Amino acid sequence: MTSTITLAEALAAGTVVLDGGMSNQLESAGHDLSDELWSARLLAEQPEAITEAHLAYFRAGADVAITSSYQATFEGFEKRGIGHDRAAELMTLSVELAREAARRARASRPLWVAASAGPYGAMLADGSEYRGRYGLTVDELERFHRPRLEVLAAARPDVLALETVPDADEAAALLRAVRGLGVPAWLTYSVAGGRTHAGQSLEEAFALAADVDEVIAVGVNCCAPEDVDTAAATAARVTGKPVVVYPNSGETWDAEARAWTGRSRFTADQVTGWQQAGARLIGGCCRVGPEAISGIAGTLGAA
Repeated sequence: MTSTITLAEALAAGTVVLDGGMSNQLESAGHDLSDELWSARLLAEQPEAITEAHLAYFRAGADVAITSSYQATFEGFEKRGIGHDRAAELMTLSVELAREAARRARASRPLWVAASAGPYGAMLADGSEYRGRYGLTVDELERFHRPRLEVLAAARPDVLALETVPDADEAAALLRAVRGLGVPAWLTYSVAGGRTHAGQSLEEAFALAADVDEVIAVGVNCCAPEDVDTAAATAARVTGKPVVVYPNSGETWDAEARAWTGRSRFTADQVTGWQQAGARLIGGCCRVGPEAISGIAGTLGAA
């Protein structure tokens, strides 16, 4: 069923299960994502595939679906010859597809939809979302993010997922951009070794969101599983807000080869430690599929 309580209320009451990686689920179903638009390309070409991917995660035990709009930007679509109005329609569609999956899931528990907004570097499609430091000012980054956040907010998701943010400057821009939209947000950084990918301390980075009323959770995503514990504890201490964590499998993205390398280090039993560190919204990102989400749901349900 769709939610009868807000996600913020659910986080105040307990732990909520997030979904896993959209791209790996689509690839496992046979879809080619070797494109700069990544999974956002399927919004225009095969939207049913996206609904099916969301549905697989709901059926695995996820309570929240993150939309396929991570790479959906006006600039990115324009590169592919997709105009402004059609791009806005596709962003809106990303929320509608997740809602449709929630209806099809026929779950007895509340389900929520998070509208994904990836960083500026995701639009560049060159791996710079793992570096930050784009050479843009906070004002310039806010002007980039605000228009699509307005479109996503108008589609009425339960929350905006400001995710895989590598740089505290970009976080500052995103936090400005969500003001007045009427939809709550969570903010998650991509991190490595206890710092943002741009090199800032996590204390500094998380502190930006501490007093922002629109932000209902803060944390990390698209990072190695072993980086979660310290980050989660820091986020909880610095902000006093619920913590959201959804790391990768532990494999490494090779931007030049556009492929993952290494081995998976993600296990469901890690989530109890994350929960103890303050995490209340827990799932997986790249290369974490429905089986792992089912394990998380089982582990948290037994806790």
